[in-house]
Amino acid sequence: MTHSETLTLTVRHPAEGVAVLTVAGEIDVDSAPAMRTRSLELIRQGRPHLVLDLESVEFCDSSGLNAMISILRYAKDRHGSLSLAAVPSHVTRLLDVTGVGVLISAAPSTAEALTRIVTPGGTS
Repeated sequence: MTHSETLTLTVRHPAEGVAVLTVAGEIDVDSAPAMRTRSLELIRQGRPHLVLDLESVEFCDSSGLNAMISILRYAKDRHGSLSLAAVPSHVTRLLDVTGVGVLISAAPSTAEALTRIVTPGGTS
């Protein structure tokens, strides 16, 4: 687990090649680099399919969006994917207003995001 004053990151590995990074707190200019770094580490460690569980995110600014785009590009370059799960309405609005929502798939729950990855017809 990684923890800063505004952000807590918790990892679990529900399937081969898949990681779920639960993000809690605020994703801002100070904390977004930690989320990005941890995500890229997971991908480098052989988990190219990453789900960001955002249910407990209280705030996200453009730094968080930029980190998500960077993670998406890195995952795709390694034949992986980035999915968002349980996205709070304030983050959904930010994704929609900026157009980032069309780039990154989102699911109502982590379980559904995982199903989309690991089942036939999913992103793997």
